[in-house]
Parts: sequence; C-alpha cells; structure tokens
Amino acid sequence: MAKLDKSSWPVLFVSDQFEGHHGVTEWLNAIVKNLKEQQDITVLFSYTLSDASEVIHSREDMGTIVIDWDMQAFGHEHEKIRHLKLQLQDKSIATLLVKYIRKRNKNLPILLLTERRSIELIPDEVLKMVNGVIWKLTETPEFLAGRIEESVVQYTDTVLPAFFKELVHYVNLYKYAWHTPGHMGGEGFLRSPSGTGFHKFFGENVLRSDLSISVPELGSLLDHSGLTGDAENFSAQVFGADQTYYVLNGTSTANQIVWRSQVLPDDLTLVDRNCHKSLNYAMIITSARPDYMIPMRNKLGIIGPVDFSKIDQNKSYKMSALTNSTYDGVCYDTVYVKNKLKNVNILHFDEAWFAYAKFHPIYRNHFGMEVEDVNKLTFSTQSTHKLLTAFSQAAMIHVKFPDWDGMPSDYGEKFRDCFNESYMMHGSTSPQYSMIASLEVATKMMKDNGTTAWNDIIKEAIELRKKVADIKQSCKPDDWFFGLWQPECIADPDLDIKELAKNQDFWLIKPGDAWHGFAVKDTYVMLDPIKLTFTCPGLTVQGNYEQKGIPAAIVTNFLINRGIVCEKTDYYSWLLLNSLGTSRGKQGTLVAELFKFKELYENEALLTEVFPSLAKCPKYNGKTLKEHCQDMHDYIREHDLVDKMINAANQIPPQSKLPVQAYHKLVEKKVDSIQLRDIQKAGKNRIGAVMIVPYPPGIPILMGGEAILAEGDPRLKYLLYRQDFENEFPGYTSDIHGIERTKPDKDGNVYFETLIIKE
Repeated sequence: MAKLDKSSWPVLFVSDQFEGHHGVTEWLNAIVKNLKEQQDITVLFSYTLSDASEVIHSREDMGTIVIDWDMQAFGHEHEKIRHLKLQLQDKSIATLLVKYIRKRNKNLPILLLTERRSIELIPDEVLKMVNGVIWKLTETPEFLAGRIEESVVQYTDTVLPAFFKELVHYVNLYKYAWHTPGHMGGEGFLRSPSGTGFHKFFGENVLRSDLSISVPELGSLLDHSGLTGDAENFSAQVFGADQTYYVLNGTSTANQIVWRSQVLPDDLTLVDRNCHKSLNYAMIITSARPDYMIPMRNKLGIIGPVDFSKIDQNKSYKMSALTNSTYDGVCYDTVYVKNKLKNVNILHFDEAWFAYAKFHPIYRNHFGMEVEDVNKLTFSTQSTHKLLTAFSQAAMIHVKFPDWDGMPSDYGEKFRDCFNESYMMHGSTSPQYSMIASLEVATKMMKDNGTTAWNDIIKEAIELRKKVADIKQSCKPDDWFFGLWQPECIADPDLDIKELAKNQDFWLIKPGDAWHGFAVKDTYVMLDPIKLTFTCPGLTVQGNYEQKGIPAAIVTNFLINRGIVCEKTDYYSWLLLNSLGTSRGKQGTLVAELFKFKELYENEALLTEVFPSLAKCPKYNGKTLKEHCQDMHDYIREHDLVDKMINAANQIPPQSKLPVQAYHKLVEKKVDSIQLRDIQKAGKNRIGAVMIVPYPPGIPILMGGEAILAEGDPRLKYLLYRQDFENEFPGYTSDIHGIERTKPDKDGNVYFETLIIKE
C-alpha cells in the first residue's frame, strides 16, 4: 500500500552545479544524501531552466523547490525558452523561474541558493516571492536538509483539505474494523480468489477508506455536520454559493432533490426541452405541470439556445430548469436569463457539464452562481465528476438565496432544515467516504490553482482548434479534411492563442454570424472553447448536402477501434471534451488517427481491413471504406434524415396527460407494447406512456402523456426512418431511450416498439 506521507512530495533542486569536483558540488550532494537517507525525502533534479519549467508545468506533487540563483544553463532552445530569453535582459535565470512558479502556484515553498556576495543582487520582487534564502557553504548539510524537510512538512500539511486529511489519518491508524461494510477494510475480499483479485486491483488504500457511517470523526452527510459539513461549506465558499450540498448519485439525483424540495402537484413549471431525463422524471415525481422552452437547432442538428421571446409572459411559473451549458458547449449569459425569466419564481440551472465555469474569467456572467442581486432562489446542480476530478456519480447542489429587503437572518438555517428533508429522501445512510473526499479535493484543486489549470486547458483546446483549421485550410479545392464548429476568427493565424483564451468576445454567438447557424436576435450565449464539435464532409451548417459525404458514426467507430472514445455522435458531427485529464499526447494521437482514416478512405481500403467485425455482414461484402461512407451519405441525403430529426425535436406534441398521469398508467399495467409502424397503419392517434429520447439528438422528442399522431407526426416519421436506416446499415444501432427493438424477422430486419397507454 502506498502511504501518503512526506516522501510522496519530492524536493526539486534546480542547479547546474551538481557535477564537478568543487566545494559547492560536494556540499549540495551531501544535502541531497541527508534528505534521502535521514529525512526520508524524495529528491528530483533539473540542471537547466528548460527542464525545470517542463517539470513544474507537468507535475503538481512538489513539496519544495530549491533554485540556484547563480545558475546559467538555459537548456534546449525551444520556443518557450526563446520567449523567456527575450524577457530576461539583465535578470537572473532564477528570476524568470520564480515568477513562472508563482504564476502557477502561490503557496509552493521556494528556497534560493546563493553566494554571500550575490544576496544584494536579488531583486526585492524576487525576495517577496520566495520562502527563504540559503547561503552556499555556510550551514552544515545536515542542518539545511532538516530545514528543507521542515519546509516540505509544513507545506504538505496545507495541501490536503480537512475531510480528506482526516480520512487519510484514520486509514493510517490501522484500526481493526468491527463495523460495516462487510469486507472490513478489505480483509473480507481475501477469502476467495476473485475477491483477492479485486483487492489486488483496487489496492488497500481504496478498501480501507471504504468506511461505515459509524466513524464519527468524519461527520455526517445527512446532517451536514462535522468535517463533512465543513467540506460542503468550503465548497460553497469556493463555488460562490450560499450553501452547497454533496450528492453521491450524480446530478440525476441532485435534480430530483432540488425539484422535490420546491415543487408541488399541479405547480406550473418551465422546462428546457433540451434537458436531462432526470428533470423529466422530476416532472413525474413532483406531479408538476410542465411548459417547455424550445431550443434552436442549426442545419447540422447542433442544439442551440432557447428562444426566450416565445415564453408566455402572461403565465407565472413556480420553477424553471435550463441546461447550461449544452452538450456542444452553448453557455448562457445568466444575467440575461434572469431578466428574461422574471415570471419564474425559482431559477434552476442544470450545469452538469459546467462545474469549472467559476474558475476562468472567459466564462464571466455565464454560470448560475454568478447571478447577483436576484430576488429569487437560485440553484445550480453540477456533475463535479464530469469535467472536474471528483469520482463518478459525485455531484454538488449549489444554492444562492434571494436578495430581499428585510430578509430574516435565520433564512439560511430554515432553508436547510426544509431542504434537507428532500435531501434525505434521496440520500443513503451508508455514504461512500471516498466520493465525499473527491468532492472536497476537487474543490481544493480549484481554489489552489483552478484558473491556471483551466487556462492551460483552454489554450490547449484552442491549439487543437487552430491545428485542425490549418489542416483544413491547406486542403486543395478537390481535397478534404475534418473541420470544427467554431467562430471563423479562430482559424486566423495572426490571432494569438493567449488573446483567444482570455477574450470572451471571440466566442460569443452573435446575430448575423454565419458560422453558428442559429437564428439568434440577441447576443446572450457563447461557445465554450473546451468543447470540440468536429464536423465531417457531407453537410454544411446552412443545411446544404454535398455530393461527397462521410457520416460521423463511421468516423467515431473507427476512433473507438483505435482507443479514442468520443462523447457524442450526430449525423455529421461528433463531440470531444478537453478537460483536466486531456494531454497534448491525446491531441496529437487524435490528429494522427484522423489522418489515418483519411488515408484509408483515399486508398479505398476494404472494410475487412478497417472494420473486420462489420465486414462479416453480407451487405458489406467487398465494400471499401470510401464506398461505405458514400452509401450511408447517399441514404441520409436521399431521406433527409437530419432535417427529419430537427423537425421531430422542434415541435411539441399535444399533451393529453401529465407525465405523472402517464406514469401511473404504467404502474397500473394499463399499457401495451406496440410497434411504431402499427400505429401508422392503424391511422389512429395514441398516447405515449414513456419518454422517447433518441441519440442523436439526445433530447426527448416525446414525453409520457404526449400524443403520437397517426398522420403527419414528425416524431413518428423520424423514428420510422431511423428504424429503416438501422436495417439498411447493420452495426449502426443507436441508443433510443423508450424504444425496444423486436427480434429480427426472416430478412434480418428489426422494428421499433414503445409503450402506449391502453384505450
């Protein structure tokens, strides 16, 4: 078991005097020897500025950095070092390194090594940024090693947030467990071969930190007390909320908690039709009466912003739910939203994919907790695991209280008492402490250097955007490459990446701009730079089908086979996410594989070479990759599947029953499973019992209780065309929630069926 202690936090020495036979070399090596052998400290070395800057950029586990003020070695002449040399002028190399470290980490201890005669040469600005100065060849190596060890201990004591620190401390006490869970610190797994394999794979730390609620030192999640409550309060402070609640079953449950705490049966609510299915289920649980906000779509099928002008201002709504940001990274100006939803009492922003927005200025005014001076209760629910670093299913509910004149001082306390009843309906009495710790650590990471980390991520995403745009622009008129859905200015080689990473104006979706394809009349949304929607040849954002086409599903299947998993696939676009876990290596591999796909396409490689499992299907015998792409493109174009998908999502069907009433019919078993083609043949309208959510587009095209029209229903029409598409192209079955598939008939065809309320 790897124990988390001071040896886990290395000391980095940055000096070019570790080799040679002079006194300083021997003195430095004696310090290092004592650190390793007597102080149990891990030591790393950098001999040049170039190497040191790369280590500092790539590693966040340093315990202290010791920098030789007198070093002269720049190292490899890459672009970063040339840029630093321009800044250097009469300054020491160490000055630049100290500034670089402080830009990335304000708290990491820095100690300067210097000769007595050079102390007066160290600028005051540098002395203000370091934690100490060591004169060479003065104190003994033993004494200085002890000083460095103490620097590591003091710093690392501040690194771990309180809950996680106590969890580590508890695990390191090696207590005998006589409480749940039954594996009791992992020992139970060792009683069988399969359990032993489980123990070896996950490791002892994970299993020994899987504790029972019987550990009072860690507080209570259900009562929000002790260290657990302190962790939630810490997150509230960092994320800009009045109160924060940790949720251990994802934003799906967080949304349920929020809605059950505020909405009563028959309350009129306003729900983004582009919402997660958990919010649609919230309509069932609360027996709410929903009206829907309809998001725009462009001709590629990409989901855009809600058109607020279509909201009925004569109605008063109890609560709203708005998806921010969307799958493809469309983020709302929440100040604008607040002003447009004046007839809504409570605002809820489902920010499952947007927990990082607080931590970079490019997203200012575009996240829920930044809405100031609002006279209504505001919620943000965030899947902290999606693009931050919490464990899967770990989420947060952030609450901002209304700003009323004369609001009672105990408002927050009374709110918590009432809200917690809903919370406990969905919370377990056996919480996973590692998940709680991951939420607290995700918070601490953002507090420590969130802006720096996200600035790196945004710049790396822009680098990839520019690279792909440059490849595409360099294509000859009869050539092709993949593109990116983004403002045209991103491709401008004269536009600096740093400027693009800090200036929100470049990313705004403005009226009249052709690139986005949305009929917006105001500027109230922006594109998130880190969400990368790649586009394929075959369909333009204006909806024009091209003669040659490459459907996205073929490309993403190819990438999956090459170990690259995409987030979402539409007909001619697919989505990748830059996040804390993205690296330049991943980006380079992606571009290389896209070139490989293009090479296989142009060389007319056989499907047996590209997709061996797919090529086993008789329909694909002898087909090349190029022919396969064109066959599918011709089919999509002939039947205009993209436009049918858009029409299916843009029109709300008649609501014959409330979602909760349809669900009650399901519980009462007063439903039938009917093939969609039989509804069309019967020529009679029916009422759906469950929501139907096809991917793409990934939003409900039918809610339980809404009518399926036998004639002219765009939803039924799209689903039947999608059914025929899947029969025409085996191996491309899509995920459609609410649809079951029949067993294949004698021709190998399958048919869609769904649950319908009995007449």
